[in-house]
Parts: sequence; C-alpha cells; structure tokens
Amino acid sequence: MNIIEKANMQSFHEHRLNEFGDLSVKSLGWKNTMSQQKRFEILVQIGDLNGTNILDLGCGYGDLKPFLDEHFEKFTYIGVEHMPEFFRIAQENYGDLKDTYFVQGDFSKITFEDVDYILASGALGYKCQNEIYYWETITHMIKSANKGVAFNMLDETKFPEHNLLKAHNKSKVVDFCSKLCNHVQVIDNYLEDDFTVFALKEK
Repeated sequence: MNIIEKANMQSFHEHRLNEFGDLSVKSLGWKNTMSQQKRFEILVQIGDLNGTNILDLGCGYGDLKPFLDEHFEKFTYIGVEHMPEFFRIAQENYGDLKDTYFVQGDFSKITFEDVDYILASGALGYKCQNEIYYWETITHMIKSANKGVAFNMLDETKFPEHNLLKAHNKSKVVDFCSKLCNHVQVIDNYLEDDFTVFALKEK
C-alpha cells in the first residue's frame, strides 16, 4: 500500500474511534460484535490450534486472543497491528497475559520464525491500487506459516462498491492459493458478503 492509502485507512479508523470510542468493534470497521465473532468462529476451524504458535495479522484490539482462550490451550499468540491506536489498546488489554505478544508494524516488512498458523480477519479488506499487494501478502503469509493460513475477504459479487474497502474475486483467490498449497478450502456460508480461505501445507 502506498502512503496515501495508508493515510486514508488511518483516517477512516481515527474517525470511527472518535465516533464510537475505543471499546467498540465498530471502530475496527466491523458492523457489530456478531459479525466479528462469526469470522473468528470460521477462522479457527483451520485446525487443532492447541499447543501451536499463532500469528494474528491485523489484530486490532487483540480480540481474537480471548476467543482463542475459550477454545484452545497452551498456544502462543502474536498479534501484529499497523495502527498505533489499536496496538496500544491491544497491548493494554492483553499484553500482560502469558505467551501473548504484540508487534506494531507492517507485516510485509517483518519476518517471523516458528509460526504454525497465521490468521487474518479483515486485513485484506482495504483498497490498494497495486493489485499485486494482495497476492504478495497472501504469499508472505503462506511462506511464513509452518502449517497453514486462514484469512477472510469481502466477496465482490455481494459487497457494494466502497470508497475504502475492497472486495475480491473468490475464484481468483482460491486459484492463486492452490498454486502455493496443495490443500485449499473456501467457506462462504456464514455471512452474506464474506468468504474465508484455508491454505494448508499439510493435511
């Protein structure tokens, strides 16, 4: 993403923070808590996350961490967030928990070692003039994960045109992932305008 696109994204969330406050999922861009949690429910179906190292790309407030705690044990959680305001809140809320870490920065410029799964909810939903950005990010995720990647995207056949948010062609995304992984699965029956892709290195 270029500087202007990153600035637009930051401005969008700063406006929502001012409108909804730093305790609302609406500040993160979600319609409501239900839509956020439903996406989490699908993402964690990628595999048995007990005892694994999990990277949450675009972690926002770190809300995936307590969701994971309800369903899995003995895992290490790493949240990566570009927005300083979200990073600060995530660190304040969950940074003191055992095996929980937060990193502020651009995922595309960071290399992580020994990460089993990468989960990304909403991280690929912003407009970027450079279409290669999405493919490069997906490639980086798959290469960085030992076991697999789960990410969601807005469906271009159902999501209306938006000045900031970007919907994607489901078939093209699945075809691209299939060139990088032998086991690719798509789930699209949980929300009207969203789909999730699992890209597994082993099965």
